[in-house]
Amino acid sequence: MSNANLSKRGWGLSALLLALAGCSLAPVYEKPDVNAPPAFKETPADTSAHADAGTWKTAQPSDQIARGQWWIIFDDATLNDLEQQALDANQNLKAAAARVKESRAIQQTARSGLFPSVDAGFGPTREKVSPASQLEPDGVNVPAQTLWRAQATASYEVDLFGRVSDSVKAAGADAEQSEALLRSVQLALQADVAQNYFNLRELDSELEVYTRTVALREQTLELAQHRFDEGDTSELDVARAKSELATARSDAMTAQRLRASSEHSLAVLLGRAPAQFSMAANPLAPVQIRIPPGLPSSLLERRPDIAAAERAMAAANARIGVAKSAYFPSLSLTGAAGVESATLGDLFKWSSRAFLLGPLAGTALAVPVFDGGRRKGNLANARAVFEEDAANYRQQVLVAFQEVENNLSDLRILEEQTRTEAQAVSASNRAATISRTQYTEGAVNYLDVIDADRTALQTQRAAVQLSGVQAVATVNLIRALGGGWGDSAGASALEPSIAQR
Repeated sequence: MSNANLSKRGWGLSALLLALAGCSLAPVYEKPDVNAPPAFKETPADTSAHADAGTWKTAQPSDQIARGQWWIIFDDATLNDLEQQALDANQNLKAAAARVKESRAIQQTARSGLFPSVDAGFGPTREKVSPASQLEPDGVNVPAQTLWRAQATASYEVDLFGRVSDSVKAAGADAEQSEALLRSVQLALQADVAQNYFNLRELDSELEVYTRTVALREQTLELAQHRFDEGDTSELDVARAKSELATARSDAMTAQRLRASSEHSLAVLLGRAPAQFSMAANPLAPVQIRIPPGLPSSLLERRPDIAAAERAMAAANARIGVAKSAYFPSLSLTGAAGVESATLGDLFKWSSRAFLLGPLAGTALAVPVFDGGRRKGNLANARAVFEEDAANYRQQVLVAFQEVENNLSDLRILEEQTRTEAQAVSASNRAATISRTQYTEGAVNYLDVIDADRTALQTQRAAVQLSGVQAVATVNLIRALGGGWGDSAGASALEPSIAQR
C-alpha cells in the first residue's frame, strides 16, 4: 500500500473520530409524566376573589426565582427579626451551603476534562542505553550519559462518544440538585422558625387562660371558705375548691414547661445556645390569612425538593451515556516538547530542541476487548439508578400534592371550627358565671360550679389551641406550596453566602 493511501486512510480516520467527538450516547432526557390534576381538590371556591387581595403574590413557576420574605404577610416584627437571625446563623443552613460549594467544585473538576492538561519540568537524568537502540552490534559499549531536559508535556482525551461531556452534564445536574436542596433546607428553616414562634405564642395564650383560671379559682375558694365559715356548706366544698385551684396551678406549670422547651428549640434554630435566648410572653392573635394555592402544575416547579429530585434524574440519565461510552474506543492525544543536552550550558540552544508526538507509552486509541462484565454491570447500574430516581421523583410529586391538599382541608375546616369553638367559649363562660351566682345564693351545690368551670376552661384552651393550629397550618401551606416569591432586590439577600459559579 502506498504512502498516499496510508495518508488518506489516516486523514479519514481522524475526520471520523472528530465527527464522533462530543456525540452523546445518553438517552434523550424527558421529565416523567406525573399526571398532575387540573386543580387541587381542596381549593376554596372563592380563591379567585382573594387572589388579588394584596396579602400574597402567587408564584411564577420557576424554581430558580429568588424567594421573597413570605413571613412578612403575618405583619409581626418579632417574627421578621427571628427569621433573619435564623438565615444568618443556622448551622444546618450553613452545612447545606457548604454542600453547594462541594458540588460546584466537583463540577469544575469534571469540566476540566474538556480541556488539555499541560505540565512543565526541568532536571537531569542519568541513563545508559543498549547498543541495539543505537544501531550498533551486540557487545559494543555505549557509555552512560547525563542529559539535561527542560520540557513541557500536554495530554488531551478526545471526547469520543460523549464520555467527557456527559460526565460534565451529570456533574452540572448534581450541582443544580445541591442548590435546590439548599433552597429546600432554607424553606424548611423559615417554616420551622415560624411554626415554633406561633407555638410559643399559643402557649403564652394558654398561660394567660390559666392565669385567669387560677385567679377565678382563688375567688371561688374564698367564697367556699366564707360559706363554710357561715355554716351554709360542709368542709367538702372547701376541699373541692382547694383541689380545683391546685389542679389549675399544676396545669399552668405544665404549659410553662412546654413553653420552655419550645423556646429552647427556637434558640437552636437561630443558631444560638438556649441560655443565650429568651422571648417575652406575647399571647397569640388569631391568624386569618388566605393563601391561594394556584395550579398543581405550577407546584412541580415551585417546590425546591421536587426540583432536586428532577435534577437527580437528569444526572442519572447523563451517567447512562457515560456507562455506554465505555463500550467504545477512547482516544488520548499526548505530546512533549522542549530542549535536552548533555551539559547544562548547552541546554537552551536551538540545536538542543526535541519533541515527541503521540502516546508516551502504549497506544493513543484504546479499544475495549474484554473486562469480565464490568461495563455491562456499570451500564445496568446506571439504568437502575435512573429508574430509582424517576420513581422517587414521582413519589415526591405525590407527597407534595398530598401536603397541599392536607393543609387546604385543615384551613377550610379550621375556619368553621374556630367559629363554632368561639360559640362554645361564650356559652361555657356564661354557664360558669350563672353557676357561681346560683352557688352564692345556695340554689346549686358546688359540683355544678366545678363542672361549669371545667367546661369553661376546656373550651377556652381548645379555642386557643385552634388558633395555634390555624397559624401553623397557614405556615405549612406556604411551605407545601414552595414558599413565597420575591422580585425585589432585597429578596436575593436571603440566599446564603456561597461561592458563585
